[in-house]
Amino acid sequence: MANANNSNGQEQTNGNNKDLNTKREDYLEWKDYFMSVAFLSAQRSKDPSTQVGACIVNDENKIVGIGYNGMPNGCHDDELPWSRTGDWLDTKYPYVCHAEMNAIMNKNCSSVSGCRIFVALFPCNECAKLIIQSGIKEVFYMSDKHKDRDYMIASRKLLDLAGVKYQQHIPKQRKIVIDFDSINERHPKKP
Repeated sequence: MANANNSNGQEQTNGNNKDLNTKREDYLEWKDYFMSVAFLSAQRSKDPSTQVGACIVNDENKIVGIGYNGMPNGCHDDELPWSRTGDWLDTKYPYVCHAEMNAIMNKNCSSVSGCRIFVALFPCNECAKLIIQSGIKEVFYMSDKHKDRDYMIASRKLLDLAGVKYQQHIPKQRKIVIDFDSINERHPKKP
């Protein structure tokens, strides 16, 4: 059945009515939106095992920095290892910049002091230091799967001592689909 408007201004699509005169109710809330931006930016990571993104937001809900884990600028990522095991210098660990670092370094303002950061994984101790030093006041994360490791215990200790708040983000929507074709439809359909 084709889309048609009835006399009440409602679109009828396959038997479902959608009021075109009132705002949508299924839009993304701010925190879900910012975490989604972090997850989307993670798609830029070339790391074969771990893709992490970060999104820094000011108190006006404006994005001021985005980053993902990857090799440093100017270092060709085909010339450095991506392995997780082996001799330390033959793994990715001494070379990869974490998403939080890149988001802070990629900021589009003079300071991120007082901002919030949204990140897929709870920050490691090195990223916690950067978060503290940059003045970020709150961390929202999706997963703390490494919480029992020493460097994560150190991270929480540093954040606690510095008064940086952190909390796990529980999204209202578990999946968000980006449909590039929807812009060509008169009224995008819900996936």
